[in-house]
Amino acid sequence: MADVVLINPLDKTHVSEMLELQAPPLNLMYLGASLEKASFSVKILDDSLKEWGYNQVNKLVEKLNPFIVGVTATTATIKSSLEYIKSIKRLLPDVLTVIGGPHTTFLPIDTLKSLKELDTVVIGEGEETFIELAEKYEKRGKEGLEEVKGIAYRNQSRIKVNEPRPFIQDLDSIPFPARHLVPFKEYETSKNGQAHIITSRGCTYSCRYCSSSLIMGRRFRARSPENVVDEIEELYDKYKIEEIGFIDDTFVLNKRRALAIADEIKERSLDITWSTSSRVNTIDKQLLSNLKSAGLQSIYYGIESGSQRVLNLMNKKITLRQSEDAVKIAKDLGIEVMASFMFGYPGETPAEMDKTIDFSIKLDPDYAQYSILTPFPGTPIYQKLEKKGLIEKDWEKYTVLDPVIKYERFGLSRKIVKRKLFEAYFKFYRRLSYYIKHPHMIKVVLKTVLKSLT
Repeated sequence: MADVVLINPLDKTHVSEMLELQAPPLNLMYLGASLEKASFSVKILDDSLKEWGYNQVNKLVEKLNPFIVGVTATTATIKSSLEYIKSIKRLLPDVLTVIGGPHTTFLPIDTLKSLKELDTVVIGEGEETFIELAEKYEKRGKEGLEEVKGIAYRNQSRIKVNEPRPFIQDLDSIPFPARHLVPFKEYETSKNGQAHIITSRGCTYSCRYCSSSLIMGRRFRARSPENVVDEIEELYDKYKIEEIGFIDDTFVLNKRRALAIADEIKERSLDITWSTSSRVNTIDKQLLSNLKSAGLQSIYYGIESGSQRVLNLMNKKITLRQSEDAVKIAKDLGIEVMASFMFGYPGETPAEMDKTIDFSIKLDPDYAQYSILTPFPGTPIYQKLEKKGLIEKDWEKYTVLDPVIKYERFGLSRKIVKRKLFEAYFKFYRRLSYYIKHPHMIKVVLKTVLKSLT
């Protein structure tokens, strides 16, 4: 028996499939921890890990007999996520079905209209909303839903969107993710085993291809250094994890806080290594040097383009020189660099895509990741293109490897954009000098290139 069952859908589009890595569903573990704190019994079914399929998941849910079933959804998985809800509702007609995630946050009404078996959409941050949703539904049934901030729901034949819920200001008040609710040791997040941590929410920037600041707000909200390292210590002691991945959008936006986390790690003598991501315009040598002394091993930069004009179109607010400096600083300090690049931004020319390929080779990061601009719902570029009818809405193609923009209106073609993706991987990873430094990457690169072609 369980009060609430949370489902992570099977995801055959995720980059982890190419890299043969699988990460636990951090968002569901946060929800699970918050619900448990509110005295609800919770089960997480991770079909992306177990690959049970709909029928087996249905049997498990029927046996658990919850009063709420929640499913998370990205744009690429929305179709399969709704299929879980459809089949479960037929087995348990009285269960309250809930969906959440970035896709449904921006398209709550469309999502509810697409499936009559879906009862509720959680919009934005879910921890406080899901607790109130469960409490109100347990006491008053669907009549209680009208009081819950941050949801859209089906009220008989009508769809209602409630008042938005304010962002959670005190992130330290959120319990650590309930890793005990998943088979934590079965995940392969790296060869040595890694755990992911989110230490902050919100982004003060507004890149036109990104929805992060719209989901989590344009104000930077952060956990205290002590709270962050308490979670690291729990992972180190309880789960024997020695490799941490900070997956914040802007971990080093507040340099003082980043340094305080590093100092706290050193003060507690935690023998760990860790990785993080950063904008290139928030980096300096002293900062990275201090972070490395606390275990920083690798850093991810979103560089995106080798054309300043295209960066300006994206509203990226960085320069090519800042990218060069950030990569050089990290490499000089012996910190591994992963850099991401993007093709197919509306208005970009084939020559500018070639500039991006050449720039990525010039920077020579340890790892390069290339993708195709994907206008996810909620992003400014989606809103602009959608109004003009310039995107297709086959959500399963929203993988960042498939072109979904009608490029003919921009003097391009999907074939050209797809070819540039292949050329980038081929030209960057074909270099003998690269494999001398990274021989283990041969298998990974072959899988990635083959995936980009299918």
